[in-house]
Amino acid sequence: MEVWPGSPYPLGANYDGGGTNFALFSEVAERVELCLFDENDRETRVDLPEREALIWHGYLPRVRPGQRYGFRVHGPYEPEAGLRCNPAKLLLDPYSKAIDGHVRWNEAVFGYRFGDPRSLNTTDSAPYMPRSVVVNPFFDWTGDRTLRIPYHETVIYEAHVKGMTMTHPDIPEEVRGTYSGLVHPVVIKHLKDLGVTAVELMPVHQFVHDHALEQRGLRNYWGYNTIGFFAPHNDYASFGTRGEQVQEFKTMVKQLHRAGIEVILDVVYNHTAEGNHLGPTLSFRGIDNLNYYRVVPDQPEFYYDTTGTGNSLNVRAHESLRLIMDSLRYWVLEMHVDGFRFDLASALAREFHAVDRLAAFFDLVNQDPVVSQVKLIAEPWDVGEGGYQVGGFPSLWTEWNGKYRDTVREPRRVRLALHRLVGPVREGQPPPDRVDQLRHRPRRLHPERPRLLQREAQRGQRRGQPRRGKPQPVVEPRRRGPHRGRRDPRAAGAAEAQLHRDAAAVAGGPDAVARRRARPHPARQQQRVLPGQRAGVGGLGRGAGELGAHRVRRQGGGAAPRSPGVPQAPVLPGPPDPRLEHRGHRLAPARRAADERGGLEHRVRPIVGHLPER
Repeated sequence: MEVWPGSPYPLGANYDGGGTNFALFSEVAERVELCLFDENDRETRVDLPEREALIWHGYLPRVRPGQRYGFRVHGPYEPEAGLRCNPAKLLLDPYSKAIDGHVRWNEAVFGYRFGDPRSLNTTDSAPYMPRSVVVNPFFDWTGDRTLRIPYHETVIYEAHVKGMTMTHPDIPEEVRGTYSGLVHPVVIKHLKDLGVTAVELMPVHQFVHDHALEQRGLRNYWGYNTIGFFAPHNDYASFGTRGEQVQEFKTMVKQLHRAGIEVILDVVYNHTAEGNHLGPTLSFRGIDNLNYYRVVPDQPEFYYDTTGTGNSLNVRAHESLRLIMDSLRYWVLEMHVDGFRFDLASALAREFHAVDRLAAFFDLVNQDPVVSQVKLIAEPWDVGEGGYQVGGFPSLWTEWNGKYRDTVREPRRVRLALHRLVGPVREGQPPPDRVDQLRHRPRRLHPERPRLLQREAQRGQRRGQPRRGKPQPVVEPRRRGPHRGRRDPRAAGAAEAQLHRDAAAVAGGPDAVARRRARPHPARQQQRVLPGQRAGVGGLGRGAGELGAHRVRRQGGGAAPRSPGVPQAPVLPGPPDPRLEHRGHRLAPARRAADERGGLEHRVRPIVGHLPER
């Protein structure tokens, strides 16, 4: 096969109309083989002939889009020194624009033999590995434009590409759960009716289904297990995985822009799917382990992990930083996305041990003429020491204000709402830019409207998987007496109605919150019991409903506080109000109250962007 010297830049496989240039970074490699696969999966190996600035490269004429390929890297295999090259392992290109197939879990995809982590496994992994794909870079973007909706006008709808449409009855079955399904007219109308200006797509980078999940017959639904930072996930494609997913993704973005909706990607640059030192060798580990991953300084066999996944990208190394920045620019320039939400963003700022707001990653982002001009949203924490950094990110960044979500959805803490609305203010700094959440990663998506305030406990069937992550706040109204500890439908309805009123007050701004705080506490108001009427949750209308809600919010089961000098009417157990019909975890009055006000989702905006100048 004819091979020309080619160019060391750009990295990856790049088709120019006459052939394809291949370029791969590896500081430790002694030899790099390019592996091409035909329609019958027969492998042809070609040595990349040139090495320049630690980049191996070559140009193959007449290699066209759709060609599947991978790499084999020859070099030192010394796990105790952090070196894990193994030419028996077929490796995905870190710059793959598309990936065909999935990992088929077998001992062959691991660099060692089971039971001996320092051994060398020489079994060929190619039969069990997906393939990188050469893609067609050309696409008709005619008429597409950057929307640049300001933060204070932005309403973000977090969506899962598959979950958004997989069970929607009005969407054709062949496009459900795909990029095409996400821009079906039914979905577009739904988003526009809600006033949504941007969709934040949960991970769409190519990810791996974990071995532990597949052993139990499960799949990785959420996608926070990336292996390809340039490739749209192939499970969400409706008509092919040999580059067609790239064209389909671009079409989705173009259609959403045409509807006036921005596209924000939830990206995971803090770790990869290769796990810890006992994980598989799929790509980065076999190419240049020490440049791509952080290792324990005195024990490079092991990984320094601040993500809870087994590894962390080495943001101190120039090659990892280049990978991240090249990926971000690619998604903006080639895929036309409008912003990014960075998963565990604090991990990207750990150059040594502590989180550093002056880290090289932030410097690169702030000076980049492309990336600095799109929406940058940080999940401002990781699992390492000092990782909680809400309010600590530099300019140009906004942050998830998770405490706002917890406060608005928890009636007992509404007094903190105004503080959460402003966000954490650090000495000598203005209030930070932030994204105020109402709901994160709902377990179910309703075809009519998003469940912004989901009241049920997160107890549903976990399909054999243990509960992980931060638990969602759940209100559990309780009653006294022999039934203490059980859920009271009447009190639950009052509590939810109270939540709607308090959240609406927060949406009205500081003045509305102040007016609400100025009202006498319902438990301290004098109650009038008319002749023939019995006091209780069902007998005093709105006032009693508020009283019941405040009571269930008190801890310890004691009586409601008395105000000195204010007589208190006796509260007797009245008959159930027929309006308070119990429907599972929701109550009719709370639903009617929200509908009478036009629906809470139209009153409380999930995004509060920049605060006005004071």
